[in-house]
Amino acid sequence: MPNLQNFRDYYEILEVPKDAANEEIKKNYRRLARQYHPDLNPGNKAAEEKFKDLGEAYEILSDATKRAQYDQFSRFWKQKGFAVGKSAPRDQTWWSNRPNSRENNEEVNPNDYPDFESFINQVIGVGGRRDTRNGSNNGVKNDPFRTPRTKVEYTVSPRSTRRDIEARLTLPLEKAYKGGMERIRLEDGRSLEVNMPAAMVTGQTIRLRKQGINGGDLYLKITVIPHPLFKLEATNILCQVPVTPIEAVLGGQIEAPTLDGPVKMTIPPGIRSGQRFRLANKGYPTENGKRGDQLVEIQIVTPKEISPQERELYEKLQAIETFKPRADLVG
Repeated sequence: MPNLQNFRDYYEILEVPKDAANEEIKKNYRRLARQYHPDLNPGNKAAEEKFKDLGEAYEILSDATKRAQYDQFSRFWKQKGFAVGKSAPRDQTWWSNRPNSRENNEEVNPNDYPDFESFINQVIGVGGRRDTRNGSNNGVKNDPFRTPRTKVEYTVSPRSTRRDIEARLTLPLEKAYKGGMERIRLEDGRSLEVNMPAAMVTGQTIRLRKQGINGGDLYLKITVIPHPLFKLEATNILCQVPVTPIEAVLGGQIEAPTLDGPVKMTIPPGIRSGQRFRLANKGYPTENGKRGDQLVEIQIVTPKEISPQERELYEKLQAIETFKPRADLVG
């Protein structure tokens, strides 16, 4: 188990205070995800790693239960006694949400333990130290603080010499959609290059025969990072597109993003904010080769600052307009 040199401050990654509201966390995630998105930083490995870190941090802090657990146990990280020892790889995690964990309100003194691993074992109720000699991880699964890199957790198969292993692969929506070659690193030191299928979804498990230990199998469990623009709704993809008041009144052509790139679409005059339009066969593919649709939700936005000429034209329009949306509210 890693020591506290591997502690990751998710609030710092998302650039929010520890008492930030959910809306502020979501807003900062979207801003930073756009800034470091791989499509906007081609070939920039640092930006790609930052994008993955943002997805990991948002996955924890956007979930009320995971955030509360993270806040509860991360308070111990600055306490003395746990700063020595060899650093573990960055793709390991330091806490596991096990059913037999201690109650959050029970106090434990970190100074009573020789190292952080012993402390966490006591806090979360793990019976003993991990035996890494035969690949056993004492059955620790479903670590909520997984990173976007691959993590392997070993489970013993019925035969004594054969081991099946499980790895969690976290990747951006664009890569999950396209599939292709992906390099993964395993805890036993191996590095595999795997040709991943297209249209992967969170919770999907991919079996790689004889890639485990001693002829066992490797099971890749997929997690797709939340996207700042697209939201999956079954096989459909929802995307919000902003338009100006003039575009909303007059209608016309606008450009909408899709997983295949931007496409032009025509909106009718007099659309409302929140109104949805359907782009057929632009959604997520299914196993039988069919695709869902993309739902484009219109958001009418107004400018905060306008030029003097624009203000003059708006005032002239206001003086002659006949539309009275509040007419029914006046007796």
